[in-house]
Amino acid sequence: MHFEIPYDDKERAEEFYREAFDWGIDSIPEMKYSIVHTSETDKNQMIKEKGTINGGMFKRSPELKNVNIIINVDSIEEAIMRIEENGGKLIREKRAVGDMGFVAYFEDTEGNILGIWENMKK
Repeated sequence: MHFEIPYDDKERAEEFYREAFDWGIDSIPEMKYSIVHTSETDKNQMIKEKGTINGGMFKRSPELKNVNIIINVDSIEEAIMRIEENGGKLIREKRAVGDMGFVAYFEDTEGNILGIWENMKK
């Protein structure tokens, strides 16, 4: 449902993706995150064009150092349980992302780091 690109230099990375792909990028300093718009969204930031995805950018960290794919789940707790039962391991605990939802990161059985996202129930 979402991709994330880590960076070492925020301004350099944002300029690259703006210029190379004409993406819109909105910085959210209080979250230390930038929202990446690869396609048009509605007033709720949901994609208008089917088959496209938007994403985000953040400062690279030791555990999150590569491009990430974020998978939408109904319950992060249930997803973590199933991930661990099947040989994966939690890399970063569940945390709230503003009033939008929750995110956690895991390592799969092949060493890939991915994220899981649960929309906040309103």
